[in-house]
Amino acid sequence: MDNSNGAVRTIYAVAELNEILRALVEDSLPSLWIQGEISNFTKPASGHWYFTLKDAQAQVRCAMFRKANYYIRPLPQNGDAVLVRAKASVYPARGELQLIVEHLEAAGTGALLRAFEELKARLAAEGLFDAALKRPIPPMPSRIGLITSGTGAAVHDVLTTLARRWPLAEVLFYPVPVQGAEAVPAIVKALAAVSAIESLDVLLLVRGGGSIEDLWSFNDERVARAIRACRVPVITGVGHEIDVTIADFASDLRAATPTAAAEHASPDRSELLGAIEQRQRRLHANMQTQVQRSAERLQRTAARLWRAHPQRWLDQQTQRLDELTQQLQNLQQQKLTGLQQRFDFLQRRLMQRSPVRDLQTKTQQLRALRTQLHGVWNLSQSRRRAQLERHSAVLGSLSPDAVLARGYGIVLRLSGEVVRDAAGVAAGEALRLRVQHGEIEAEVRSTRR
Repeated sequence: MDNSNGAVRTIYAVAELNEILRALVEDSLPSLWIQGEISNFTKPASGHWYFTLKDAQAQVRCAMFRKANYYIRPLPQNGDAVLVRAKASVYPARGELQLIVEHLEAAGTGALLRAFEELKARLAAEGLFDAALKRPIPPMPSRIGLITSGTGAAVHDVLTTLARRWPLAEVLFYPVPVQGAEAVPAIVKALAAVSAIESLDVLLLVRGGGSIEDLWSFNDERVARAIRACRVPVITGVGHEIDVTIADFASDLRAATPTAAAEHASPDRSELLGAIEQRQRRLHANMQTQVQRSAERLQRTAARLWRAHPQRWLDQQTQRLDELTQQLQNLQQQKLTGLQQRFDFLQRRLMQRSPVRDLQTKTQQLRALRTQLHGVWNLSQSRRRAQLERHSAVLGSLSPDAVLARGYGIVLRLSGEVVRDAAGVAAGEALRLRVQHGEIEAEVRSTRR
């Protein structure tokens, strides 16, 4: 618009100015890498993150939207030193400079990733990760080794999964620290010790999730070489599905999680029982088919023999057929008996883990507690009854009737008032004397103090 001097001036609204500033900042600066310390971290219901990135001299506000922070774990905390990749922008509502964070990692993570890639490339060049070295996992192991922390959730998940899927297997647990300075020597020692057990079929090396620093013990060259030197196949389940370590490349099979490692090492009992039942039905059908075919061959042979009248030959063949039929039936019965015994054995093993036994035990404990409670109640009643009797005796000894029984009496006026002082009685006044078995009427002749 024109001013009074005729010059043209442009007037911007505050919002328009902030939009211009945002466009200038975003167009003039590329994506930047910034390192600093997190403070004022907030995570509202929208899932976006808002925090301040600061160092000793300055600070800048940051926003990391839900789409960018979805896969970042663990959640950042105030005081964390981080490295972020971000674009500079201006928040129009307040006219403040802010960083739109596209990537966030703990400070120093980049160096760890470079060390990881260098070790991975070197060991791969040696052939340590060759597919030809991978050993097959036994389908039905009888003894399973487990190396992990004795206090983490991984050991509970693995043992629960093995007990559910394959309770016939014996589990040999070797607890070790899974992070910190003592972790690598302990893991290497455990791999050597468990490998020396001749009857072991497969070994699980697992731990729960964590940051790259928490999992770094499994990126150690000594652990990778100890895995390859292990006598039995090794299944690794380290961290979550997105976590991959050097130990995973060196192992015979990499599982996404500790639970998945337990599933790879154990067959599913229910599937095996179903397969046994299916094979039993198939065997029975095959036996019936064989018997039917044998009977048909018998009929055809008998017809040919009947036409030739070789009675002796016919009798011999008939006897032989009876013997073969009996052998076939015996074989069928033996096979079915063996399958039934196997099924009964597995069913008994299942019943041993049935909650019915626990229920019976708890019932017996309840009965014992009820009996104990009844005894305590009777004892308490006896004590209270004795206490009541003692109190009754004390009250009885303090009763006025007891005083009268000892020869004392109570002096009363005719109105029933108790006479407590001789000065209050006049000569000639009629009184009543209460004794143990009645009252006596008397007249006062005189009084003395």
